[in-house]
This record gives sequence, C-alpha cells and structure tokens, in this order.
Amino acid sequence: MRAIKDLFKEYLEYLEIEKGRSLLTIRNYKRYLSDFFDFAKIENPKDIGDDLVRKFRLYLNRKKDKNGKELKRKTQNYYLIALRGFLKFLAKKNVASYSAEKIELAKTESREIEIISDDELERLLSAPEKDSLKSLRDKAILETLFSTGLRVSELCGLNRENIDFKRGEFSVRGKGDKIRLVFLSETAKEAIKKYLDKRTDIEEALFANLNKNPSRLVSRSIERIIKFYAAKAGISKKLTPHGLRHIFATDLLRGGADLRSVQTMLGHSSISTTQIYTHITNPQLKQIHQTFHAKRRKKK
Repeated sequence: MRAIKDLFKEYLEYLEIEKGRSLLTIRNYKRYLSDFFDFAKIENPKDIGDDLVRKFRLYLNRKKDKNGKELKRKTQNYYLIALRGFLKFLAKKNVASYSAEKIELAKTESREIEIISDDELERLLSAPEKDSLKSLRDKAILETLFSTGLRVSELCGLNRENIDFKRGEFSVRGKGDKIRLVFLSETAKEAIKKYLDKRTDIEEALFANLNKNPSRLVSRSIERIIKFYAAKAGISKKLTPHGLRHIFATDLLRGGADLRSVQTMLGHSSISTTQIYTHITNPQLKQIHQTFHAKRRKKK
C-alpha cells in the first residue's frame, strides 16, 4: 500500500498537469489537505472513515482563524471540497479509501449582495478626474471592471495586446482555464485609449504601476485603488473589485438581459451561481405586488 503522503503529492501534481488548476488553487488545496493530514495522523488511505471525517468536521467547526474568530461555514466547506477531491482521485487510481460522496457540505447562509446606487456608481466612475497618468490609469481600471465584469485576477493578467479596440472585445482565460469573450463599452474603450496614449514605457501589462520601471499591478493594488475612489466618491458601503463584478451583473439583469447570457459573460460554470443576483434585479416584482396584493381587503 502506497503511503498517503506520496498520494497527496501525486494528487497536487494531477491538479496542476491534468486538471489545469491555477497555482493559487493548488496552493489552497495543499493547505486545506495538509491541515487534514496533520489532524488525522494516518499513513493508510483506508484509515479515512466515518469517525475520522466526523471528528475533522468538529475540529473545523471549533477552529479559529488568525483573528481568533470561528471559521465560517463557507470556509469549512473549502476544506471538505479539497478532501472530496482527493478521495475522488484515490477512487480514480483504484486506491481503497473513503467514498467522497459520503461527505456532505455544511449548509451556508444565502449570500447577501450589497449594490451601490446608480448615483453612487456615477460618482465612483467620475472620481479619477485629473489628466495625470495615475488618474487616467485608475479611470480605465474602473471603467473596464464595470464594462466587463472581470475577476480581479483576470484584470491583472491583461496585456496591451489583448485589447481589440476595433471590435471592442477581447478573450480572457478565467477559472478552470476556460476562455470567454468579454466586451468593452465605448466609455471603457476611450478610457483605456487615453491611458495608453499617456504611457511611455514598454511594459506589456495593460495595467502597470507608476514606478521608474513599471510592472504589472497585483490584486491588492486594484483593491486599494477602488477603496480610495469609493471613499473619494462618498460611498460608505464596502466596495471591492468583486463588488464591481456584482454591479456589472445586476446592471445587465435589470436592463433585461437573460440569466444564461449573464452566466456566460461572468464565466460561471453553473447557473446557480448566477442566480444569486435574481432576487434584487426583477424590476417588475414590486409593481406586481402593489397591483395585485390584498385587493380583497376593505379600504378604510
């Protein structure tokens, strides 16, 4: 029987080579599973059973994060998803162990999406108002995020050569190495053009820092930029790059776009992920309620 640590290493290599997972995903899976193996203290895959899984779930439920807070159910599920993936890999390799199907994920609360108003959005997009390279870059970042709904990692990975200004579109490689087409509004195209016209460097990244030798912006930098302009625009709600992705989706749905099209533009593998937006995007529900509710009650 092969040692479980060898199978663990082989699984991580399988994720990278055969499944094409990103290095970030592999790093997270390694952390989640390492925590499981440190807890389990087993050498044989056959030692994974009902009792061990139950005790591990209790451990996760009582585990504290770096801030001393209990892990959220969603975070606990990340550990369980990684464990299920490893068990499925063992089954694929005909290694006897615990059935992945026996591990059920913890029920989580429905995600609450906080959307800024149309007025707040306009103030945000107008916040970079100067003609400096920084302001032009930041304006282009905000307009691109709102126009495309890109994930922040996808935005950071863009190169100048990716943008087709004539067609107003470009392809992006998203989660699971899937490629999708995204589109630029006229406002976003104009903002990017003005920014690139101002640049004099040869860095290939579309969005670069302002150092003497520019390099690609990272996700944390984009987060700080959005936080800065949200405060400048007087927006009290917490706004992140992913928040602009939410705004992109709800804007489309409120405008009448169908759910499947929005799913495709967001790069969601499952439509259930896209459905989280539907409870705040149906403009007809309030009118229907006001028109038809409690019609038989006598007016005083």
